[in-house]
Amino acid sequence: MVIGRARVRRGPGLVGAAARTAVVAGTATAVSGRVRRRQDERSAQAEQEAAYEQQQQAAPPAAPEASGSDNIAELERLAALKQQGVLTDEEFAAAKAKVLGL
Repeated sequence: MVIGRARVRRGPGLVGAAARTAVVAGTATAVSGRVRRRQDERSAQAEQEAAYEQQQQAAPPAAPEASGSDNIAELERLAALKQQGVLTDEEFAAAKAKVLGL
């Protein structure tokens, strides 16, 4: 009487290997997506800073004796830059104080 040979499994098998591959690929995709988003955010921030610097260089320096209507126009321009995200709250406050002579 011959008893059938016992099957010895070596390794995770086909389903296990496919599952492991899916986990590795999913992790790699998630990491690369996060890296891409961070690079895009840094690039956008650099572009905003460059636009702000360009606007600062293009804008003539405000005269301390500017009339009230000039101050209002300048404050409106600064508010628009802040709304666009070009100026931070701190930069806006500093520029506003400069315009108002504070």
